[in-house]
Amino acid sequence: MTSSEPLETAETRIDLQSAYDTLGIQQLLQQLDEELIGLRPVKARIREIAALLVVNRAREQMDLQTTPPSLHMSFTGRPGTGKTTVAERMSMILHTLGYVRKGHVVTATRDDLVGQYIGHTAPKTKEMLRKAMGGVLFIDEAYYLYRPDNERDYGSEAIEILLQVMENSRHDVVVIFAGYKERMDVFYQSNPGLSSRVANHIDFPDYTDAELLSIAKLILASENYRFSDEATAAFSAYIQRRRQLPYFANARSIRNAIDRARMRQANRLFNQQAGLLSKNDLMTIEAADITASRVFAGEIEGQDRREPIIDQARA
Repeated sequence: MTSSEPLETAETRIDLQSAYDTLGIQQLLQQLDEELIGLRPVKARIREIAALLVVNRAREQMDLQTTPPSLHMSFTGRPGTGKTTVAERMSMILHTLGYVRKGHVVTATRDDLVGQYIGHTAPKTKEMLRKAMGGVLFIDEAYYLYRPDNERDYGSEAIEILLQVMENSRHDVVVIFAGYKERMDVFYQSNPGLSSRVANHIDFPDYTDAELLSIAKLILASENYRFSDEATAAFSAYIQRRRQLPYFANARSIRNAIDRARMRQANRLFNQQAGLLSKNDLMTIEAADITASRVFAGEIEGQDRREPIIDQARA
């Protein structure tokens, strides 16, 4: 060792794993694992980002010159794949590590950011950014901000304001753009300045049939319900049929299906001729509560039918 090389002592060493555990990052990631079924590539990417931030924090403690990483993100995937939940957990991680002051999430859509007349867009966009300062601004269906076919549209003004804040206030707000992957790809291609400021692109895959069944059982358990064995088989068949129909929204569609099954169970119990009901009766969803769904006739029912109407109108 030459005299010009710094002496390394025990006091200058940092235990990254200890810092990881002490800050509670591992606990936050474990909660994410417990709350969301599947999504392994998403969870792996979140762990990678968390590791980068912990190392960056350690470098600062060692007085190593460090450029703060770009934390603006893009979440792509179909509805109901956990994008909002992951955004909430990501905000908590950023807050724990000191990258944002508050760690809250403000969700916005085009209607929250874009005005209908001249001079209306800037105040709306700036107000949403003000609410998100110190945390995360989660913009759902972000591609609706850009409408090149409409010369009188003010979405480009909102994008310009977002770009300025993403660059000048990146130490105080993280912006997450979310939506269908194909539409988001076009959105970024049309906005090079925006694409260059979003460093972390995370794609959320659809759930498998087995994962959707596990999600259904978790939803039921959280409400003190359960499937009978026959109902489990019936709901597996429901999943296979439902995902072949239009506008399937992964976990969101599963939750809607559970809500309707509970309604059918309530009506069945109310109308049955038997005497007093047991706790087991009140808890158990039977196969008949599932197979009465119009999905078995090849039709979409309930909330799932209404959602695409709204989507088409906005598109």
